[in-house]
This record gives sequence, C-alpha cells and structure tokens, in this order.
Amino acid sequence: MSGLTIAGLARAGEVGVETVRYYQRRGLLQTPDRPGGAGHTGGIRRYDSADVRRLRFIRSAQTAGFTLEQIGELLALDATDDRARARELARERIAALDARIEELDKARASLRKLAQECGGRLAGPCPILTSFDQVAS
Repeated sequence: MSGLTIAGLARAGEVGVETVRYYQRRGLLQTPDRPGGAGHTGGIRRYDSADVRRLRFIRSAQTAGFTLEQIGELLALDATDDRARARELARERIAALDARIEELDKARASLRKLAQECGGRLAGPCPILTSFDQVAS
C-alpha cells in the first residue's frame, strides 16, 4: 500500500477525507509534501502503509475511548518506548471504563425494575413514563 491519495488513505482507514485532514491539523498524522519540492502546487500528496497503520491506530485507540490528546501522547510514547507511561494511560482508561460500566449497570437495574413494575400494573400511569417525566421536570 504505497502511493495512496488522501481519499485512498481515508478508505483504507475507514474514515472520511475530512477526518484525515482533521487528524493532520491536530498533528496526529503527517501531511506529506507535494511532489516537486517546496512551493510546487501541481503534485498530489501520496501516503504509504505507515500512514495507514497510524490512521488505524488512531481509530482503534478512539474506539477504546482514548481522547485525541491521549492518542497523541501514545503516538509520541511509541517513539520513546516509554512503556510505563503507556501502561499508566491504559490503567486510567480502564478506571474510566469501569466507572462507566458501573453507571450503566445501575441504569440497567433501574430500567429492569421499572419494566417489571410496568408489567405488574394494569391501571394507572406507566411507571417508566412517570419516572422519566419526573427526571425531566
């Protein structure tokens, strides 16, 4: 995979072209020079397999819940081989995921209870709708 245009890079990374440009503006992806040297505007920038790997890394790290700032730090750490800091970032992310899972478990339990109450009542307002109406007020 070499000589990809920005559209080809975006396709290979399963993102849009504007996402690639955004990552470039954020400094997460390099913007290659146009062929012909500085000041040359006619050539098309080309990307290679290293760019595809980096783009896929960014997307995978986002899927794991890392922020773009954290992803930038992870990319920088890769160059320095600072495993301790990378582990620390991963542990921070795990703690945040654990907190979110706990929150979701509580929400599920609450909804389960409301669904049982709703099924047990034949008259009166639905406890699910009443519960959400109280939250909105």
